[in-house]
Amino acid sequence: MAENKFDIIVYGATSFVGQIITRYMHEQFADGSIVWAIAGRSRSKLQQLSDTIGLSGVELIVADAADENALVQMCARTKVVMSTVGPYALYGDLLVKLCATTGTHYCDLTGEPQWIRKMQSRHAADAKASGARIVHCCGFDSIPSDLGVHFLQRHALERFGQPCDRINMRVVSIKGGASGGTIASMINMVKEAVGDADLRRELKDPYSLCPPGHGFSITQPDVKIAYDDVYGGWVAPFVMAGINTRVVHRSNALSNKRYGAAFQYEEAVVTGQGAKGKRMARTATWGVNALMVGLAVPPVRWLLETMVLPKPGEGPSEQAQLEGGFDLVFLGSTAKGDTIGCRVTGDRDPGYGSTAKMLSQAAACLAKDVPAEVAGGFWTPATIMGDRLIERLQAHAGLTFELLP
Repeated sequence: MAENKFDIIVYGATSFVGQIITRYMHEQFADGSIVWAIAGRSRSKLQQLSDTIGLSGVELIVADAADENALVQMCARTKVVMSTVGPYALYGDLLVKLCATTGTHYCDLTGEPQWIRKMQSRHAADAKASGARIVHCCGFDSIPSDLGVHFLQRHALERFGQPCDRINMRVVSIKGGASGGTIASMINMVKEAVGDADLRRELKDPYSLCPPGHGFSITQPDVKIAYDDVYGGWVAPFVMAGINTRVVHRSNALSNKRYGAAFQYEEAVVTGQGAKGKRMARTATWGVNALMVGLAVPPVRWLLETMVLPKPGEGPSEQAQLEGGFDLVFLGSTAKGDTIGCRVTGDRDPGYGSTAKMLSQAAACLAKDVPAEVAGGFWTPATIMGDRLIERLQAHAGLTFELLP
């Protein structure tokens, strides 16, 4: 590792989110504190991006996601590979395999639980042997959820001497658009699940990302349209809960059940009070359900892909990214009945403006802040970076973590 030239290589730099990341890296690390490069399959596109942003001294590396030799050479030159090349289930396997075998640290933006589980089962032993630290889900899914729970549990332990045995996360507000890359990942996951009964069962398992022998058996909450007496408003299922909850439970398992063997966690969107809030909860739920059903039916999926949904390379405008944001509230209670809450906010649209900053700081944290003695393997943001990453996110990424009064 000491001989590697770069701290971080941004792989997939010309993708929609990759371009946002490259601009942020250029602004954030102009002082030379991080030595970095950009990589992708097209030199001409990399050069165009470099010229547009005005990069100076940032090397361009050509490596196709299917070119093993090029990827091996890329891994040999860096401490950390930060990948934006999705859908990861289609394009991400080889890079994770090579990082795991060569001892190269890795982080990405995937929200594809079926692919993460596959990577864990195939490459965990190699990562442990080589010392490679693999960290999936370093964007809006699932850093705010994973670190929000970590933050609240740390304060619960300090204040009450025991963790919360239940935490409810509520999306108070969220503003931002989806990109074609995110939609493509969702479509691919639905395609896989339609023809695979085992996968459908796996996607219903809240502990599917926990390591073998985790020992968790308590039933997790099934969020439906309901009035939340604690928060004081109507709530509906949150579309990102499927990945976020699994990452949180994996963090609990990897930390020797620090949150407790009977820990329960749920996520929901607050839609408001009164009859209007109830109507909005129903509308939001029906809309998501209709989309998932539509994606499962080939003719309808074709129409949605062709006529309605954004395509890969498309996403919210720069102005929309700047005007976006998110506000999440975590409400926890202990077995003794003590209560505690915290808020996590972001100052850009969650999927792109904020995600770009979160992934960049996660990569920097992996490259600079994680102690050398930390073992290789498949980690979560909370278990390998925890408070170190929270400090970076608050100082440099526009996120806040604060206890509620």
